[in-house]
Amino acid sequence: MKQDLPIRHDILVQVEVVYAEQHSRPGQHVFVYFITLENRGHETVQLLRREWFIYDGNGEVRHVQGEGVVGEQPILEPGQSYQYNSFCPIASPPGSMQGYYTFQNTLGRLFHVQIPTFALRLPEANPRTLN
Repeated sequence: MKQDLPIRHDILVQVEVVYAEQHSRPGQHVFVYFITLENRGHETVQLLRREWFIYDGNGEVRHVQGEGVVGEQPILEPGQSYQYNSFCPIASPPGSMQGYYTFQNTLGRLFHVQIPTFALRLPEANPRTLN
């Protein structure tokens, strides 16, 4: 993390990942991730930036950062949730993603919320049963 900002734990980050087989091919495996952010704190906050570290099965690391998420900088009042989805291609699974969001409160104070590490794995093959 570039800035030495406090890390807060009152914004809950939940992640679900799906392998997008129809958009994948050898050397480019696409994963769609669904994120829910829930403000469990007592003040209104706004998501300003995101920063990701993306790891693939070959040990390659990509660093991605930018403003907001999916073109938005959502404002979350206490008790509110925000959901979005995006995708990530990697060359060689399994991989993982982790990072953080930068938020600010209504007084303009910045803080980080960690995005927990989540796996980018191919689905298990369904074994065939012989009758």
